[in-house]
Amino acid sequence: MTQMHKTPSFDLTGKTALIPGGGGGIGFGCACALAEAGASVVIAGRTESVVTEAAATITAAGYQASSLVMDIADIPATKATLDEHGPFDIIVNCAGIARHKPALDSQQDEVEMVVGINLTGAYFLLVHAAQQLIEAGKEGSFITMSSQMGHVGGIDRSVYCATKFGVEGFTKAMAIEWGSHKIRVNTIAPTFVRTALTAPTFAQPERAKWILDKIKLGEVANIEDIMGATLYLASDASRMVTGTSLLVDGGWTAD
Repeated sequence: MTQMHKTPSFDLTGKTALIPGGGGGIGFGCACALAEAGASVVIAGRTESVVTEAAATITAAGYQASSLVMDIADIPATKATLDEHGPFDIIVNCAGIARHKPALDSQQDEVEMVVGINLTGAYFLLVHAAQQLIEAGKEGSFITMSSQMGHVGGIDRSVYCATKFGVEGFTKAMAIEWGSHKIRVNTIAPTFVRTALTAPTFAQPERAKWILDKIKLGEVANIEDIMGATLYLASDASRMVTGTSLLVDGGWTAD
């Protein structure tokens, strides 16, 4: 008699997950998703009070969470932190910044700041985390929060797009290099998500209309829309997924 197949497990019990940028917004949603699935989550960020409060919220709900003060743009300090607290089975890097303005108005210091966090910091975070896993002989799943703007251009987003296209590039290369070690490397590329950071954009009627006209499903994403994608890529359910971008964009990039 034919037997039914069983869905791969989404259970993360016994896994440790580091979430830079997990103190709020999308990052906090990702931390909640992984904690609910059984992972011990470590919320990292530059502001101690923010990451401490986020971790406390999760532990108060009965899940495992702790916090770390960490700025991924400070590469030596990030390596030292990983050396002390790693290795981590899962990395979900949600740390990032944006300085949206026309390319002709870009200032060098602003460009370097965005690149330092979104690209250089993100790159070396995964390099150090992978080195630890390889030395420990452990598998892992690395997820970088990218953007639909890592696949298409956007108004006033030349610098942001440059960093996110770069993230998509190193994700594919790292997936190739570390595949033999069973370290999977992927991105999630959301469309515009309703958070405190995007509120000023939605407050501009012409920008809000441009966004909704681009999203084929006709609505902006919520944080919860990103949580399921994060859990999928972090778990064994995506065992054969690496070097790719999971577009949670409502169809923005479909044409």
